[in-house]
Amino acid sequence: MYSRESEDRFARAHQQMIRRDLMGRGITDSVVLGVMDEVRREEFVLDEYQSQAYADGPLPIGMGQTISQPYIVALMTQELQLDPDCEVLEIGTGSGYQTAVLSKLAKKVYTIERIGQLAESAQAVLGRLGVDNVEFYIGDGSCGWPQQRCFDRIIITAAVPKIPLPLIEQLKDGGLLVGPVGYAGVQELVVCEKKNGKITERLICDVRFVKLLGKFSFEQ
Repeated sequence: MYSRESEDRFARAHQQMIRRDLMGRGITDSVVLGVMDEVRREEFVLDEYQSQAYADGPLPIGMGQTISQPYIVALMTQELQLDPDCEVLEIGTGSGYQTAVLSKLAKKVYTIERIGQLAESAQAVLGRLGVDNVEFYIGDGSCGWPQQRCFDRIIITAAVPKIPLPLIEQLKDGGLLVGPVGYAGVQELVVCEKKNGKITERLICDVRFVKLLGKFSFEQ
């Protein structure tokens, strides 16, 4: 629970984030903006970083991982072009912040996290917030969902040297995949569309993400 003073401070910072860091930088989808307004980032931020909960930058969440900056979360979500019938695969649960945003826009979210401690923490937060359309799996996200199935949308929230083949195979025809592609330092945020079994790519902007470790990504 937060004090009334803390609640007011978060509310002011939250609204500033929406106006300055999202709308001010080209996030135009009113539904995405509404969800970013609804989901409270302080719920997913460690206690020592609460004062920076609405700063437009990544923050450590432990285990060498980060929660992405609000603008990037909103941008990737906007590029996914979600609708209420979509089933989404998220690679990299992390804090659960992006997961929570996706859960408000999609029919169901399937999320994979290789670090058990982070997956359990995210599941606890989402459970406390009443999110009930997310299925969790602890394992290698580069291998895709462990059961054989395909998804309308896939989002990768850590850098990959190239899009892992299992994820391309699990993307439905007509589906979209969004993720950062590249090596150490700066990567390119890429939107992939699958049509008639073929992938076309569109570059969005330069980004910085931690590496996705796994069989079809960076070596552990």
